[in-house]
Amino acid sequence: MIKYNILVATLSFIISNSLFAAEHQVKMWSSNKGEMMVFEPAVLKIMPGDTVKWLNSNPGHNSASIDGMIPSGSTGWNGKMNEEIEVTFDKEGVYGYKCTPHYVLGMVGFIIVGDNKDNLGAVEELAKKAEEKFATNKTRFSDYLSQIK
Repeated sequence: MIKYNILVATLSFIISNSLFAAEHQVKMWSSNKGEMMVFEPAVLKIMPGDTVKWLNSNPGHNSASIDGMIPSGSTGWNGKMNEEIEVTFDKEGVYGYKCTPHYVLGMVGFIIVGDNKDNLGAVEELAKKAEEKFATNKTRFSDYLSQIK
């Protein structure tokens, strides 16, 4: 009977998480509202179990996680050029991502999953170093990070 109750409780938890999981969309733009090389929204807060779908609003973009800017133990992603990609986020934390060919132009964004931001310090450190190499949008990481705190 105890094993049955545990099984029922586990299945209920899994099903309820699936029922409440949401799908969010992020558009990839070459130009949008006077800004060049942007994700919209660039900073997105979601819950564990939610999925983010990046939409290719203009050709020539992708979404890829940035090494060192995702929570320890989580899985990164690397979308193909000109294709949509969906990523489900199960681990709480701050996830930095980029458009690979436009990273040097500051085409970056953040997904904040849940309330745990234990990796934010490491993300801020790497972001500061990356901004020094940006050809344009030199404060984009800093601007977006100010929205997270």
